[in-house]
Amino acid sequence: MSGDASTMVIVEDLHRSYGSAGSDAGAVHALRGVSCRVPRGELVALRGRSGSGKTTLLNLIGGLDTPDSGRITVDGTPLADLGETGLLEMRRDRIGFVFQSFGLIPILSAAENVGVPLRLRKVPAREREERVALLLSLVGLADHARQRPGELSGGQQQRVAIARALANRPALLIADEPTGQLDAETGLEVMELLRAVVRSEGVTALVATHDNTLLGLADRVLTLNDGLITEEGAHSREGEPSQAGQRG
Repeated sequence: MSGDASTMVIVEDLHRSYGSAGSDAGAVHALRGVSCRVPRGELVALRGRSGSGKTTLLNLIGGLDTPDSGRITVDGTPLADLGETGLLEMRRDRIGFVFQSFGLIPILSAAENVGVPLRLRKVPAREREERVALLLSLVGLADHARQRPGELSGGQQQRVAIARALANRPALLIADEPTGQLDAETGLEVMELLRAVVRSEGVTALVATHDNTLLGLADRVLTLNDGLITEEGAHSREGEPSQAGQRG
């Protein structure tokens, strides 16, 4: 695979195993030669059963883990070319993360949680406050800025987490089962929000989910099975499968 301006993520022949070093006995082969592309400006869903390797793949693409072999390019930059400092800067400035557990700081308000990444970058107070207000409005929580996580519903907490992930204007948003702790209706609302964010913020989103009802909202679906990409389908912007991407 070769890079191009229309592609946000390129994964080439990725392998990752866990177990005893130097021995295959008892090793868990999480990824066994994964190759895929994530087009720029799309919402791409990564589906697969528990244990299929979804989280491992997301952690590798996000620079949180290192592959045994293979190559990952994010926003034109090969991750293997970056040292620890470079990976830290990549995660801080160009990748946003949303997790199933929300990961909010309990003692901070919604606005303060969203502002944390901006404080770390020493963004001036006025600019920070304007960005936080814009993001809370984007996720529909402008009226909840002063509430702490414990005063918010699960869906509202996940919306705050999405706003925080967008604070530094990342090129890539990675979400690992962001609806896993939510009921079906709230999960659908969060997925619809992610789709809206892709459009309004111009971000590319890679979202892991095992919920088939959410897949129709994605522009593209990657299916991971036993450490391999076994299926890939494209969807139209309206969420209906394209002819090339229909699956029987």
